[in-house]
Order: sequence, then C-alpha cells, then structure tokens
Amino acid sequence: MTTARPPAVAGLFYPDDKAELLQTVDELLNQSTDSPPSAQTPKAIIAPHAGYIYSGPIAASAYQRIRSNNKNIKRVAIFGPSHRFAFRGLAVPDSDIFTTPLGNIPLDKVAIKQLLQLPQVQCLNQAHDQEHSLEVHLPFLQRSLDDFTLIPVVVGDASASDVAAAINAIWNDQDTLIVISSDLSHYHDYATAQRMDQHTSKAIETLQAEQIDYEDACGRNPVTGLLQVAQQRGLVVETIDLRNSGDTAGSKDSVVGYGAYVFH
Repeated sequence: MTTARPPAVAGLFYPDDKAELLQTVDELLNQSTDSPPSAQTPKAIIAPHAGYIYSGPIAASAYQRIRSNNKNIKRVAIFGPSHRFAFRGLAVPDSDIFTTPLGNIPLDKVAIKQLLQLPQVQCLNQAHDQEHSLEVHLPFLQRSLDDFTLIPVVVGDASASDVAAAINAIWNDQDTLIVISSDLSHYHDYATAQRMDQHTSKAIETLQAEQIDYEDACGRNPVTGLLQVAQQRGLVVETIDLRNSGDTAGSKDSVVGYGAYVFH
C-alpha cells in the first residue's frame, strides 16, 4: 500500500491553490537573476524556509541556479531542522511519496533504507508531521527540476559528524543535489541581524562550522554537517543572496535573517 504525506505548510507558508502556487513560484524564480550566468550545476545549496513573502526571493536565487543547470540532477536530499518535535539524531519517514498542490514527489526508498543503516538515523513520522523546514522547498524543486526522487531528512539533536555521515552515505557525485534548509538570525533589530548574518555568511564561505552557533542559524546542525562534508570534498562556496525579513516584508524592529548559498 502506497503511503503519501501531504504538505504541512500549504496555506500558511505558501498558497494552497495550485494555480496561485504556480504563479507565485514562477514569479519568484523569474525575478531572481543569475548574473553572471553559471555554467556549473550546484552540488549543494543552503536556502531558507520561511513563508514565501518573507524568504521566497532569497530561496529563489538558489533555485534559479539549479533551474538553469538541472540536467544531471535525478534526486534531491533535503536536510532541515526539527521545529516541533524533539528527538535525537536524524529522522526519515515511512511514506512512499510527498504531495504538494503541484503533484506527487516519489521518495527514494533505496536511499532511505541505506540511511537507516546508520545508527543516528531512525524512521520517525512524528518528526515530519507539520515540519515546514523541508516542505517549503518542494514547490521550488518541482518547478526547477524535471523528474526527481526525494530523500527527506529532519535533523534533531545531532552533531555535525552525524549529519556529514548521512550526507556522504547518499552523495552520488553526478545525480544527487543536497539541500540544507535553514534561516539565519531570529528576532533581532535590523542592524543586529545584519551584523550576525554577515558573520554567519563568512563562516559558511570559509567552511568554519565551529563559528556557527544555534542563535546564528535555526538549521545550525544540518548546516555544520554540510560544511564538514565541504571541507572533506574540497567544495567551493558562494553567497548569492543575504537579506532579512525587513528587506522583503515586515518591520525592521524584529527580523529573521535569510541567506542563499551554492556549493560547487
């Protein structure tokens, strides 16, 4: 029997009407310019996961890079932090597909089974229930790629090495895109957020995972795991957008930071 997991975020973080969602995502992608154009397909990205009116333009800047160089990507592994359910390690679901208003995305059950061989990975549907850190990215992926399979991983209380081992287990040099879902600083005034987010961006660009704390990025655990892999594999990082909710929608009195990064 096929099990499907519907989106937890439609109507709250993005439109739940198919036509409206298509228009919203396509407008965000089309408004994001890639200048100068990149000839490389990113191996990994870090992108935010807030409501589209807040972080959508920043996330779109990373997905535009993928949409323009997507021929080799056949599967996507998303690692995002848990916001509502506390647990140790990493969690995968037992679903066969994820569903958004734009259609179904098949899960890579072979890769998920492979991840479950790691001691820090467990099957835990509760971690995926109502978890927006993964599902905000799905419509962007559906509009940026052709057919692909998905490996969704929610990260709980886990070390950078725990996450890095999971990323390495499903790396596949040619066909797998790694997506790390994370916002940056939370609920500081505009100037403080800018200062904190610039520090975090510098740490990401220089692969200094030890410089990133939990107050710097809600997805600190998956971010530092990717940075460990990037060090091991000699990846190069580029910051392509760095803003906050005061730049996109909302007051500058208390903002959330967003960054988009590509790894080659």
